[in-house]
Formats: sequence, structure tokens, C-alpha cells
Amino acid sequence: MRLFAIRDYRRLFGAQVIALFGTGLTTVALGLLAYELAGPRAGVVLSTALTVKMVLYVVIAPLAAAYVDRLPRRTFLFLLDAARAMVVLALPLVTEVWQIYVLIGLLQAASAAFTPTFQAVIPDIVPDEADYTRALSASQVASTMESLLSPVLAAVALSFLSFDRLFLGTSAGFLASALLVLSTRVPDARPGDRATAWERATAGIGTFLGTPRLRGVLALDLVVAAAGSIVVVNTVNHVRDGLGGSRSDVAWMLAASGTGTLLAALVLPRVLDRVAARTVMTTGAGVLVGGTAAAAALAAAGLLTWTGTAIVWTAIGIGTALVITPTGKVIRSSVGRNAVPGAFAAQFSLSHLAWLITYPVAGRLGTDTGFTLAWSVLAALAAAGAAGALLLWPRHDGQDLTTGLTTPARHGHDTNRSALTRAA
Repeated sequence: MRLFAIRDYRRLFGAQVIALFGTGLTTVALGLLAYELAGPRAGVVLSTALTVKMVLYVVIAPLAAAYVDRLPRRTFLFLLDAARAMVVLALPLVTEVWQIYVLIGLLQAASAAFTPTFQAVIPDIVPDEADYTRALSASQVASTMESLLSPVLAAVALSFLSFDRLFLGTSAGFLASALLVLSTRVPDARPGDRATAWERATAGIGTFLGTPRLRGVLALDLVVAAAGSIVVVNTVNHVRDGLGGSRSDVAWMLAASGTGTLLAALVLPRVLDRVAARTVMTTGAGVLVGGTAAAAALAAAGLLTWTGTAIVWTAIGIGTALVITPTGKVIRSSVGRNAVPGAFAAQFSLSHLAWLITYPVAGRLGTDTGFTLAWSVLAALAAAGAAGALLLWPRHDGQDLTTGLTTPARHGHDTNRSALTRAA
């Protein structure tokens, strides 16, 4: 592929992939650490830690996007990776729950700043329009692969290592990512055309709130978060306490969801050439609503066995891919090329508002009242998000996204009309 012939992009992409897998392994190990410290209340600990993560993502990502043109970006990315390596290295030393919250806060603050900075670098090292859209797609594929392979790698590692050793491997990965960043020629950004940091921070958010199809995307984010919270927060307690499984079993069950994501992602590129993105994404929302409802019903009936759990978790993975995979294409078709980094930063930040709602439901409500009520509430939130997407995203506003080239999006105000980029 011509894209990977670009030396600097190849190295930066490698740094991103390594950091993604580091984050995935940390998530698995964090769940097991929470179980070691809190036992049956591990869901509360994990959901609180992940809520801290979401708050920081919502607050820091737009600020990072606003100030990224004022910083030496290569040095900044290197320092963020190095900081994450040091924080993860400290996690095996944790003996109190509050220490998890502090370290996760530091770790996720660095991650929240890394993503928008990385996205802002891509157009400067990949100037060709077609290659640029492929680069954005490659980043999405990398995220999809991580959701499958991180739990699998964790399951294999846990067969002969204690879970705290996963943190050591993760720390080494972040250091490797930092070295790759350091070996990349990353040009400093040109100053943006907006006068104040506030304008830069809110520009992408304003685009989302003013564009019908992007408002629909935000509603779909709630659906993904409602279903995904069941998998991320409740798997460790469900597998260890409900099914009597081992640490490796926790990782393999997480891999079931990742398998569903990967299977859907493999077929979606061809589907999206023929079917409107809106249709694909709302279908995915339907799958997620069905998956959360099935989880609640099976839990209420006491029938959520190993097989039943694996099926539901896989369905949630499939639905997640159907919603998330076309999102980048929808964003790129809705804003001008110069506004793409800000739009992606806004999506990164706003989507985590949904997780900020659903994580406490899955963790605290699931622990205090049981999975049946918590998952029923999450199913209701998923259904509300799916209905909202259908109302907010008009059917006619998705038909231009069925082909490789998009046509101008029509919005209610002239200020929201912008030149479109080529879709991948």
C-alpha cells in the first residue's frame, strides 16, 4: 500500500498500534486488579475508574485539540507515551482502591491528549487526499483489531503469568511507542485561523450540534456505550462470581465481543459501498438494543450460561462495529478537510459523555441491585439512543454516503455547509 511507503506515517502508525494494545491490556489487567482488591464490588471500582477516564476525555481532548498548534508535537507525543509508561509501571504496586483512581486519572489524562494530537499530525505527514482518508481508516481498523487481539493476548499471557505482569508488558509497549514517535519527523503545526483557544476547542462541537447526521451519530454513541458498558464493566464479576471462571476466562469472554467486532469489520467495507451509512449504523443500533435486552432477560431467568454469554457478547461486538466503523466516513463527509482533526476530537470527547452515563449504571447499580435491573436500564438507554438517532438523522441525509465519493451535506444553516472530503 502506498500509504505505508511513507516512512514517518509508518512509524507513527506503529506507535499508535503499540499504544492501543497497551491500553487494551491495561483494561484487562485493571479489571483483574479491581477484583483482587474489591472482590464482589469490583464492578463499582472499575466503573468509578472508567468514569474518571471519561471525565478526563471529555474535558482534556477538546483542550488538547485547541492548543496542539502551539506545542512541539513530536516532543509532546513522546512525553505523553513516557508518562503513560511510568503510570502503568506503578499500577502493580497499588494496595488501596483510591490509588487506582489517582493513577488511572494520570494515565487517561495523557491518553486524552494523545489522540487528538495524533489525529492532527496525520494531514501534515500524509498530504495526499486519498492517502489521508486511508490513513484515518487504518487508524479505525487498528482500534478494531485491538478490541479483539488484546483480550486474546491477555488470555494467553495469563495462562503462565500473574496479571500484574501484564502491566509490566504494557509499560514496555508505551516506551516502545515513545521511541517510535521520537524517530518520526513530525512538523510543528501551523497556527490555526481561530483567534482564541475557546473557539478552537468548541469549533468541532459546534459542527456536531449543528449537523443533523452528526447529531444522529451522537445518539448512536449512547447505544454503543449502553451495550459496551455491560461487557467492559460487568464481565469480570459475571465470569468470576456468576460462572465460576478463571482470570483467563475473563479475557476470553472479552475476546468474544472483540471477535464479533472483527467479523463485522471485515465485511463492512464492501457493504458500505452499496448501503447507506445511516442504514448500516441504525441496523447496528438495533443489534445492540437486542443484545442488551437479551442480556437482561437471560439474567432475570437465570439462563445466562457460558454459551449464552458468549453469544450475547459476540452480538454486542457485531453491533458495535456496525455503528463505529462508518463513523469516520460520516464525519469526513460532513466537514472540510481543515476541520477534520477538530471534528474527530469533538467526536472523541462527546462520545465519552455517553460512557460517563452508562459506566456508573453498569458498575454501581449492577453491584448494588444485581445485573438484571442494571442491564434493563442500559437496554432502555440503548433503545432511547436508537430512537433518537432515527429522529435526529433524516433518512434522506444518509443516501449520499453509499458511494466512494460524497456530495455536499445539506444543513439547516449556511454556516454549517462546508466542502467535503473524499470518503474512503
